[in-house]
Amino acid sequence: MSGILSIQEFSKISGIEASTLRYWDEIGLFSPLERNPETNYRYYSTAQLLALNFVTILSELEVPLKTIAKLRKARNPEELLELLEKIEIKMDMEMRNLRQRYSIIHARRELINTGTKVKKTTISVEHLEEKTMIMWPRNVYNKGDTFIDPLASFVSQTDNYHINLSFPVAGYFDNFESLVKAPDCPDHFLSIDPIGTYTRKAGEYLVGYARGYYGDIGDLPERMVKFAEKESLHFHGPAYITYLFEELSTNDPSQYLAQCYVGVSKRRIKIQGYK
Repeated sequence: MSGILSIQEFSKISGIEASTLRYWDEIGLFSPLERNPETNYRYYSTAQLLALNFVTILSELEVPLKTIAKLRKARNPEELLELLEKIEIKMDMEMRNLRQRYSIIHARRELINTGTKVKKTTISVEHLEEKTMIMWPRNVYNKGDTFIDPLASFVSQTDNYHINLSFPVAGYFDNFESLVKAPDCPDHFLSIDPIGTYTRKAGEYLVGYARGYYGDIGDLPERMVKFAEKESLHFHGPAYITYLFEELSTNDPSQYLAQCYVGVSKRRIKIQGYK
């Protein structure tokens, strides 16, 4: 490879569009070796491929062309290092934001996918995998309050807790009795955000579903109790309500789909003469 190349030849070898080379020449970023004064055709040398590499690398890193032009005229390792450090910090923030957006999408897809497979009267024992979430502070209710009151109070302070409200929110109850007593007053809220420190343990859970407004789960608790009695199941640990369908999925609040679940185990039957 030697000699002088036309702009088309240089474009083919370098992989840079001829129109881009013309634009870079016009703004003084990267100019040809010479131009024919009569035809105004641009000509490049093969040696310019090395100089072009500097421009294409930084352009690929989305460095502004003005910055590339400035650095190209008076470059040194110190200035380049400072520039790369700034790019790295910016990219790190972008990747964090991208990972968070991905987590939000994943969490919501998981709930909606589950909801699309639900049958109206389904109650069953399911094995749920371990899940990490963020537990919000304990809710305090005054007489006549529902979940809206502590929720609204907390939402106004989410910046202090670094909570992203784009993640789905679930209700946490200390036990199944607490859920039965007041399904619209969870003891805590849980943000289904995988960076949390609260872990829902893996295990067997009795799972049921109900349609209706927030906190309106009808006779689901009674049906879950009957199922547990029939199957000789014992409730243990906290209970949860997660909305698979909510305002993001439907514009009809009466069609919100709640998933209620609580840990269960088989009751031990004592036989006389044995422990």
